[in-house]
Amino acid sequence: LRKSFLAPNGEQIEVLRGATFTAKHGEVIAVTGPSGSGKSTLLHLLGGLDVVDHGTVTFDGIEITKLTPRKLAAFRRQKIGFVFQFHYLLPDLSAIENVALPLLIAREKREYAYSRAGNLLEDAHLTGREDHPVSHLSGGEQQRVALARALVTHPRLLLADEPTGNVDAVVAEELGKALVSYVRNNGAVGVMATHSASLASLCDRTFVLEGGRLKEPRDL
Repeated sequence: LRKSFLAPNGEQIEVLRGATFTAKHGEVIAVTGPSGSGKSTLLHLLGGLDVVDHGTVTFDGIEITKLTPRKLAAFRRQKIGFVFQFHYLLPDLSAIENVALPLLIAREKREYAYSRAGNLLEDAHLTGREDHPVSHLSGGEQQRVALARALVTHPRLLLADEPTGNVDAVVAEELGKALVSYVRNNGAVGVMATHSASLASLCDRTFVLEGGRLKEPRDL
């Protein structure tokens, strides 16, 4: 994958210069590297949130980079779960409303959406907090709600961008293990961009994004 951006001064900045990897179902991959190295850009391209300059992204036999905008939106709803460092929850909605929302948007029955959301919040140790507005929850609780929302559609591809960057060490370990467990138990594929060595150690493989390319630590 190649991706560049135009700087305010008109300079063309090449962020990715041929980043390449493959992953198997049930596998979790960590992508590390300094801030500004392109980790978030890589995840955005994998998830179809941004357009590649050159290269292809193929998942489950579908070439994501060739989908029309409408088909790409449907693919994201059906196949991809996103977890961000800044959770992007809707503050005026309760925890369970936030988690159920992707299913309601997909026109699933309300009863099923709330049942599925409630089960995930229970798994996240948020029993009794389901009806609280997320603005009343702690940072760690909000990130657990965000994880539940990412998993509610049973995604086949889980993309996490610094998912433990804004929580303490105890919650970070809990979130990391939950992410990895979901991928392995459901035969999904997980890709996590992280600065955390402890989170990377939970993954099956680690790449370092350097010079716009993905390198394995032994190659550095």
